[in-house]
Amino acid sequence: MAIGTIFKRNIKWRIQNLITIIMSILQPILWLLFYTKAAEMTMKGETGGNYIEFILPGILILVIFSSSGSSGISNYITKKNGSFYRILISPVKRSDILLGHLFETISVSFLEIGILVLISSFFSSYVNSGIKGIIVIIILLFLTAFLTAGISYFLSLSLPNEDAFFTVINTLVLPIFFVSTALFPLKNMTGNFRVMVLLNPFTHMIESIRNIMLNEYVCWKEVIFTGGIFFILCCIIFLITLNKLKGAQKT
Repeated sequence: MAIGTIFKRNIKWRIQNLITIIMSILQPILWLLFYTKAAEMTMKGETGGNYIEFILPGILILVIFSSSGSSGISNYITKKNGSFYRILISPVKRSDILLGHLFETISVSFLEIGILVLISSFFSSYVNSGIKGIIVIIILLFLTAFLTAGISYFLSLSLPNEDAFFTVINTLVLPIFFVSTALFPLKNMTGNFRVMVLLNPFTHMIESIRNIMLNEYVCWKEVIFTGGIFFILCCIIFLITLNKLKGAQKT
């Protein structure tokens, strides 16, 4: 199966370049351990208790951002060694190429998420809504990883080199992360900044995951709303990226 072949090829590249996994999870761990200690002293009483529990959903999204960035770099490397173009001229469906690449990135994202969740468990951070909540969180994180991996792959097809890629990624990721409720509760935000935060779709993803973790129930209305938004965005970016990949074959 072509998807499996592309998936295995990318996994092989990851194994040969373990630094991409190490670096993409090192930054979130530093945020989790060091920023939490500094922030919880000033945020005491604002988040309802354990600040690690509050910040963890945002850090999980940051892990996915980091993993997706390394996914784009792998595409530039395959372009340089020629394997990207050899795949394009092979009788493989463009959708299989794209899905194989995205699924590999998602798998790495979940590996890193698992490590981060294991570390956070030592700080009494759990999913209070139980197995049902864990399943819902996995689905929401899958949609997030699919979307960000799709954006990263699209950018790697559109931009001429790694320098331009990193510039655009950093320009996108930092505002998305900081103009959200990843680090601070929504109730502390006012005015135009609050409006910007609410317009950020990742705010709703972070809030949905956070509420599932902190509460003993799942608010299905919120989950369906957030999941629906991200499902639509995933479909859009998949179709746009697939069209770009087909265009790369012609050029």
